[in-house]
Amino acid sequence: MRAIDDSKLPYYVARGDELDVFTNAHERQIPVLLKGPTGCGKTRLVEHVAAKLEVPLYTVACHDDLTASDLIGRYLIKDGNTEWIDGPLTRAVRHGGICYLDEVVEARKDTIVVIHPLSDDRRQLFIERTGETIDAPPTFQLVISFNPGYQNTMKSLKPSTRQRFVALDFDWPPMEQESQIVAHESGVDADTAHHLVHLAHRIRPLKDEGLEEVPSTRTLVIAGRMIVAGMDRARAAEVAMGIPLTEDEAVLKTIRDLAHFEFNG
Repeated sequence: MRAIDDSKLPYYVARGDELDVFTNAHERQIPVLLKGPTGCGKTRLVEHVAAKLEVPLYTVACHDDLTASDLIGRYLIKDGNTEWIDGPLTRAVRHGGICYLDEVVEARKDTIVVIHPLSDDRRQLFIERTGETIDAPPTFQLVISFNPGYQNTMKSLKPSTRQRFVALDFDWPPMEQESQIVAHESGVDADTAHHLVHLAHRIRPLKDEGLEEVPSTRTLVIAGRMIVAGMDRARAAEVAMGIPLTEDEAVLKTIRDLAHFEFNG
């Protein structure tokens, strides 16, 4: 593989050995499972590695109505003729890319059945509608992610599925790294980025006090971009890190007060 200028890749700050684990798994044709809260960097890691390996990336945001046909493909009418159209999973297999199923537990159960032959030693995709069996090339890799905090008995991955993957456990980056990410991705100065991250660290424990979702790194980047656009820092924190995340007026007031104190003392 030729050397690639890291500055040209999607921006990603490693927290540990996750890049080595991911790339080693790719080299050995092992699928990867990413676990962690929404907005903590799972998708960016996949984008970074795909660009580093120079393989195409096919990302699927899973949801309740996602079916196996949405992944594999279906027959469609085109110019009066019936034509088979590959889905993103089939395209990834054919072209030796990475197929990333984001929040896979949200998809219907038949999608899990489809990926099983691709996640074991067979590495095959069966297309029942066309009678085709596709052998995955060496560069194909299956990657799935989910947020354990949203799991329930109806939406979880069975052990028989989990054991096919190597897994990486994600959480929020350490404060210094998260500040670096927020500054780079939003364009705010380092001091403001530090204050946004410090504020997030004070808000996140409120999840145990009625906050439905806590500010993610992605949320901090949005707040930073609002600040760069000219918005007052405390107000930007409120509209990005408070109002979208709770309907509880008491919790929102607490976030508003924390933001005011963080930026105005």
